[in-house]
Amino acid sequence: MAGEIKSDQLYEILKNKIVHLEYNPGQVLNEADIASEFGLSRTPVRKAFEQLKNNNLLNIIPRYGAQVAPIDFKYMKSLFEVDRVLEGFAARLAADRITDEKIGDLEAIIERIKNYDIEKDYKQMIMEDEKFHETIFESCENPCLVEILYNLHMHTERLWFYVQKDITDINLFLDTLPKIVQALKEKDADRAEQEAIRHVDVFVEKIRQELL
Repeated sequence: MAGEIKSDQLYEILKNKIVHLEYNPGQVLNEADIASEFGLSRTPVRKAFEQLKNNNLLNIIPRYGAQVAPIDFKYMKSLFEVDRVLEGFAARLAADRITDEKIGDLEAIIERIKNYDIEKDYKQMIMEDEKFHETIFESCENPCLVEILYNLHMHTERLWFYVQKDITDINLFLDTLPKIVQALKEKDADRAEQEAIRHVDVFVEKIRQELL
């Protein structure tokens, strides 16, 4: 991989490895090793580490190194309190602004999810869920809101991967996502907001039951 990436791409690569648990919570990342792996000097690695630290994905420990942040359930609780409200607001805005093409994209995502085996295809299902949310984010046409939601979703997606073995019911997706789409198709902003919030709440309740 050496020499194949630019320094400004390193943050995204490392972020995705942390979110997808290719780097496990608590794992120590060595600045020199990362620089060597990606064919970069240590300066862009240090910069990427700082960005990851600012986004609560990495802890910088003096004289020790960089450690992938553990899953902090207290922090996640506070994050979901914000996320559910903003997800609902994004869906409310999207109800008036989403195109027929984007509605079709959402329906296609749901159809693909129906054909997955949640135990074998869990990673693909998480990625489809993220595409679903991102499509709504884009359709809300509010760049400030989109930026905030993307930052929140780094952590929610990571939690999805972390609880993989505990999520075995595909209806966690199929009981909620189609109702969001139907509300968007009908341009019912109130219901779109309510169903988007319910989607978050159902997931949070499942996490509470399984892990807390």
